[in-house]
Amino acid sequence: MLLALAEAEKAEGSADVPIGAIVVDEDGEVIGRGHNEREATGDPTAHAEVLAIREAARHVGEWRLSGCTLVVTLEPCTMCAGAIVLSRIDRLVFGAYDEKAGAVGSLWDVVRDRRLNHRPEVVSGVMADETGSRLRDFFIGHRP
Repeated sequence: MLLALAEAEKAEGSADVPIGAIVVDEDGEVIGRGHNEREATGDPTAHAEVLAIREAARHVGEWRLSGCTLVVTLEPCTMCAGAIVLSRIDRLVFGAYDEKAGAVGSLWDVVRDRRLNHRPEVVSGVMADETGSRLRDFFIGHRP
């Protein structure tokens, strides 16, 4: 989670929400990194998780990320939860819950939906105080 938090810091100086993600392979090697870049790039899909998954897939050379773990500072949204399922990531670790848009237990539970053909293990609330306080601090500075 510390590496994901460091990745989130890369969003500083932009209007992007400071969310960071990493993908780790079975050997513990970081093979993908991402931080939110929606504002910086104008790309609505440039969420930290999606960018980290794309980089990991390029590293592996295919779309299946079996054996990998995605670590992200905030509970994934529906788009990112769908990408996690479709990429066959085996484990999702996240920090703070997202009561407004979370799709791993808060509003929906996409990754554990029994109707889907893949369901990763979920570890939630890791360093939730630290990840949540960073996001709260960001929004205090960006909202009237």
